[in-house]
Amino acid sequence: MKIFNTPNDSNTITGFTLLGFPCTREGQILLFVLFSIVYLLTLMGNGSTICAVCWDQRLHTPMYILLANFSFLEIWYVTSTVPNILANFLSDTKVISFSGCFLQFYFFFSLGSTECFFLAVMAFDRYLAICQPLHYPTVMTARLCTNLVVSCWVLGFLWFLVPIIIISQMSFCGSRIIDHFLCDPGPLLALACSRAPVMEFFWMILSSLLLFIPFFCIMGSYALVLRAVLRAPSAAGRRKAFSTCGSHLAIVSLFYGSVTVMYLSPTSKHEPGMQKIMTLFYSVGTPDVNPLCWCIMVLHKLLSLRKKQRNEEMKEGTKVRSSDFLEGDSCCQ
Repeated sequence: MKIFNTPNDSNTITGFTLLGFPCTREGQILLFVLFSIVYLLTLMGNGSTICAVCWDQRLHTPMYILLANFSFLEIWYVTSTVPNILANFLSDTKVISFSGCFLQFYFFFSLGSTECFFLAVMAFDRYLAICQPLHYPTVMTARLCTNLVVSCWVLGFLWFLVPIIIISQMSFCGSRIIDHFLCDPGPLLALACSRAPVMEFFWMILSSLLLFIPFFCIMGSYALVLRAVLRAPSAAGRRKAFSTCGSHLAIVSLFYGSVTVMYLSPTSKHEPGMQKIMTLFYSVGTPDVNPLCWCIMVLHKLLSLRKKQRNEEMKEGTKVRSSDFLEGDSCCQ
């Protein structure tokens, strides 16, 4: 990668400057505290979900194994940006090195890609559980679940690898200032010495495929789920199905709503302020909100399991009392 002050100047710059959220020193400190609280809440929320799934043997099912992996992913997804944001709030220079910029670029988009694939796999799991309940244990085996999890991680980290390597080898001229809080393709391509229409088109195609293929899989799965739920004979069955799918649909809506607007074209003409807001929403906001949805789902599952266990204990107790009564009655005779 070559970065020059001007097209004709070969003085190499040491890195980029991420403007972040320009404001007064007091405002920077206030934002530092706010982002620190959000970051800690995100870590605790997703960490609690992982611990609940790991510690409770009753949750060692494909649905909750996928959920634990998703929570683990969310921890690293938010960690790819927030620590650097926090450091910039307290920094006067706000400089990020070339290698640091492109490492953040790679991990942020790789983890985001992995999230898209996980959302699609989780929708497929719900389709099997609700539409094919009798075949679910034989289809969604531990082996298949493991293969799906590994595939999500591998595909996610390979999806943008080639274009990011190509962008890292481009020459950058003029200002080294990026009016953003992370290394994003739009601002980076805008700093290139010459336009790269082929690279822009390639990035748009990859982004479109990444968004639309999982999205259509999710919508197809839930269309079949909705049809099956509406045909369910009991209202209790319909409520149970909607309760297991509601959290996932909420996450899909939050994530895809903002990402689709941002990344169908990396050079889309958004104002820098709007870019920051939308990126902040899906990179920091949704990982903070997601644990609330997942915790509600896990708690609902644990309560239903506890209720089922209590009912079974009561049935066993009733059988024992009935048996004792019959034995006592026969003795009296």
